[in-house]
Formats: sequence, structure tokens, C-alpha cells
Amino acid sequence: MAFYREACPTIKNILLLDSEGKRVAVKYYSDDWPTNSSKLAFEKSVFTKTQKTNARIEAEIAMFENNIVVYKFVQDLHFFVTGGDDENELILATVLQGFFDAVTLLLRNNVDQREALENLDLILLCLDEIVDGG
Repeated sequence: MAFYREACPTIKNILLLDSEGKRVAVKYYSDDWPTNSSKLAFEKSVFTKTQKTNARIEAEIAMFENNIVVYKFVQDLHFFVTGGDDENELILATVLQGFFDAVTLLLRNNVDQREALENLDLILLCLDEIVDGG
């Protein structure tokens, strides 16, 4: 089992937040944030740290609380993928791009908060399917 953990990249969470940093859809695969309040605090601080950047064309990468966060903004939605500080940024960026592409297809190229909330069941299913238990 130890070999498996080392060889397989681990995703700690995938976040989809609105333009004010509020949850649209989130999925945590790690116990790094054991309570709901610690999860909300992480979301607020990662949103605050990244909101002034221009991650609309390509994904950006940031180190945050001993984690690597890869993120991208589209319209009024903010996409985030978090991994440990020893994870490969390219793999995290590939997960982010895969999630973004899937949401784009599910929302029929109309990627905005209203469409996302109307199709929340599909986005949550996508979160369950894109990462297998972290």
C-alpha cells in the first residue's frame, strides 16, 4: 500500500467558488481540514489570496499553507485544485483542466454561476467521478 501512495498523485480538494468566494460545489478528499469551519476558512483564505490574480486565460499555480493550489477563473466561477507540496504541478493542472472541460461540456459552453447552480447535480457527479477517493 505504501508504494501505491507514493506512485499515485493525491488530490486534497477540488473547489468551485463564486465571484465572492462562496461555495458552488466543493469536494474534500483529505482530512487536512477536519471540520466544516476549517474547510470554509481554507476556501476563504485561498480565494482572498488568488482573487487579485489574472487566471482567466491559463491556470495559475500558488503555494498556500504547505499545499500547491492550481486555479483558473471563468466568468463568475473560480476553479481550484489542491495537492500536497510534494505533488507534481502538471498533474494538478491536468486535473483542473479536466474538471473545467467537463463542467464546460455539462453547461453547454455557458460557464457561469447561474448555469452551474441549475446543473449542480451534474457538477457534483463530475466531482465524484474525476478523482477516485483523492
